[in-house]
Amino acid sequence: MQAFIVEAQNKPGEFARHTQMLADRGINLYAVCLALGNRGGAAFLVSDETAARSALTDGGIGFREVSAIALELEDRPGTAAAASRRLADAGVNIELFAPFMSRDGKKATVVVGVDKLDVARKAVSDLVTDWTPAEAWKSAAKVTA
Repeated sequence: MQAFIVEAQNKPGEFARHTQMLADRGINLYAVCLALGNRGGAAFLVSDETAARSALTDGGIGFREVSAIALELEDRPGTAAAASRRLADAGVNIELFAPFMSRDGKKATVVVGVDKLDVARKAVSDLVTDWTPAEAWKSAAKVTA
């Protein structure tokens, strides 16, 4: 799973321009994390990574890709802190953290973008799940249908 991190000017319409380019190619956004400040930015998890790569490139939007893994955490305070500490202790930099709704009320799933995928997998191997954002959308559709 790849996440796309875009840095841009923090001004009105910039995020809309980026998301419109993805929408024009029929790419569904599974998760978006916005970063604000003097520079703007966003991290996207998308339905079609190849199409997103093409859309951003064709649109002249600078981006970088970050490998991401899904972790299943206990749905209680401190579990994100403990997992991130384990990654830090292994020398892994977290570049994005996208939480998703709990599937059973006891577990929460987060997607973590990291700079060292293999090291991260080893550091938190007991938490890694094969869950994908697409599964969350399918599950949500069943609940709301």
